[in-house]
Amino acid sequence: MTTPIHSTRRAALAWAGSTAAALAALCVLPGCASAATPRYTISARELQQALATRFPRRYPLGGVFEVELQAPALKLLPERNLLNAVIDLQAVGLLLQGKAPSGVLDVDFGLRYEPSDLTIRADRLQINALRVQGLPPALGQNLTRYGVPLAEQALQDVVLHQLRPKDLALADTLGVQPGAIRVTPAGLVVDLANRPSGR
Repeated sequence: MTTPIHSTRRAALAWAGSTAAALAALCVLPGCASAATPRYTISARELQQALATRFPRRYPLGGVFEVELQAPALKLLPERNLLNAVIDLQAVGLLLQGKAPSGVLDVDFGLRYEPSDLTIRADRLQINALRVQGLPPALGQNLTRYGVPLAEQALQDVVLHQLRPKDLALADTLGVQPGAIRVTPAGLVVDLANRPSGR
């Protein structure tokens, strides 16, 4: 006859085993890195490819001329938990008298998770520089004031990755959800944290 103690012990072992198996299964999903600490990973190459799909694009600057932005070159900044984007650009417009000055927009940005559509988006833009060589002096002197609106149009809230519902199906059953997003030398790591109580 099985004693209550042995029965309880068996139930505890079964629960622990099923939980460990579930965590292991969770980390078999695309992007997951470790069964010990559930997480979702995104490579630097995936980020670059996702961002490239939005470019080239043109934006007006102050109604004076337009700039065409090319696909950014991304750099990971793990020591600051940020990403850097350097975007080649070219200016076009009647006031440029047939010339096409070129330059770069240099921006650092953070990341946020948007639960409504399971996306990871650019956030907290920091403008490092907006440089365009060959602009007429009057336009060149006022160029810096266009840096923030140009960066916001190009990068603010841009989707860098979208998880699929099936990527998080098992996480939901375990009561965890995407939490902190960390920039590493290889890409992004999205930690899966306990879901707040009441959900």
